[in-house]
Amino acid sequence: MAIETPGTPVTSAPPRLPAPAPAPPARLSGRARLVLFVLCAAQFMVALDFSVLNVALPVLGADLGLSTSGLQWAVTAFALPSGGFLLLFGRIADLYGRRRLFLAGLTLFGASSLLATLAWDPASFLAGRALQGLGAAVIVPTGMSLLTTTFPEGPLRDRALGISGTLLSLGFTVGMVAGGVLTDTLGWRSTMGLLTVASVVVLVLAPKVLEESRTPDRPRLDVPGAVAVTGGLLALIYALTTAAEHGFGRADVLVALVLGVGLLAAFVVVESRAAAPLVSLPMLRRRTVAFGNLGGLVTFSMMSTVVFVLTLYLQEVLGLSPFATGLVFGVQGVLSVVAGMYAPRLIGRIGARRTLVVSLLGQGLFIGALLGLGTDAGVWLATAAVSLASMCHLGAIIAYGLTVTSGVPNEEQGLATGLVTTTQQVGLTVGIPLLGVLATTQGGLFDGVRTVVAIAAAVLLAAGAAVAAGLRRG
Repeated sequence: MAIETPGTPVTSAPPRLPAPAPAPPARLSGRARLVLFVLCAAQFMVALDFSVLNVALPVLGADLGLSTSGLQWAVTAFALPSGGFLLLFGRIADLYGRRRLFLAGLTLFGASSLLATLAWDPASFLAGRALQGLGAAVIVPTGMSLLTTTFPEGPLRDRALGISGTLLSLGFTVGMVAGGVLTDTLGWRSTMGLLTVASVVVLVLAPKVLEESRTPDRPRLDVPGAVAVTGGLLALIYALTTAAEHGFGRADVLVALVLGVGLLAAFVVVESRAAAPLVSLPMLRRRTVAFGNLGGLVTFSMMSTVVFVLTLYLQEVLGLSPFATGLVFGVQGVLSVVAGMYAPRLIGRIGARRTLVVSLLGQGLFIGALLGLGTDAGVWLATAAVSLASMCHLGAIIAYGLTVTSGVPNEEQGLATGLVTTTQQVGLTVGIPLLGVLATTQGGLFDGVRTVVAIAAAVLLAAGAAVAAGLRRG
């Protein structure tokens, strides 16, 4: 009831507004946890495959009769299809069903891992590795797009991507440690057998918890664009990985470089004219997409390279055993898990873009601290610096994924996550061949390690500054 006072008009009581709807909880339901477990297990499995075989290569080569120069193909055979077909399979999943393609990729990955486990000669082993890479090219973008379409943008997606990013980075580190342990105890075939068992477990669980997801409309697949971008990526990855071993003067490297650049240029032309392009050029012109992926490319390529050369430093320079080296990277893995738990909170406070910049700069500074390593001591400095750099690395992984995919409609999530995962796979593929080889070709091993560390730190700091400037203007 209104109160009337002299000189004041009578007014009615203001209407009572309905209470605002409560915000959705940031806690994962039981089913959401199962979905997240399946998707993260698949990503972890693929990350494990990138590194689990590294320590086993000399033993594998002696067993199968693979020459020393041919050992690089154990890595390259996997890297070529896993990096080259990501965009294509990400788009196919958008159109024809992400769950369906995810299950097909798991099946292919498991069968090819079994082939690699049972390989009887170099050809059968390399065929298994190539098919593993093709399966990974299906699993990674479909798994990521299932994650981003299952968990709505906000705290739930931040948390889901935090867990996924943690396990992704942890998988690469665990692979290096587990590869040595398995090779010493059970032989090199057990590294591929582990992946076979893991893929079967995920394949049994996935159909029970995942729901189908695709775009409402089904435009025609951009075949010319798919051929151009896939061929261009394959040619460039081949050129870079081969040049790291043999130099850029070889004819096949030069031909592959020219072909790769030409096909990617043709891809841009095709996409600008296609009615239903494989990649939306306006999306590529978004600063969040361009600079977010730049941050992702740098953080993956530089961190994987530093971990690789530190493995050489700890064992070849300081004389640590494989077990002691594993303990160093075990500390790194534990702190990476801690970073994955707290990174979403930091993102909630300062935003994904600022977290990406801070993480890149922090990673560069901590890697730069490795320049203080010596030839007779440095275990504690190496452990502390690489662990803290890995915490920043986790922040960058989560932040760049959120930066690129935030604001993208569901019907384009497969495309956006395809770009994210292409960046990830290319970074993991080219970092070690391009920079890691410097550790063994620049004078002594110790001087080579310092050279790689200095380059990695400088690249990370420069990328952090570039991302900060680019996203600020955006």
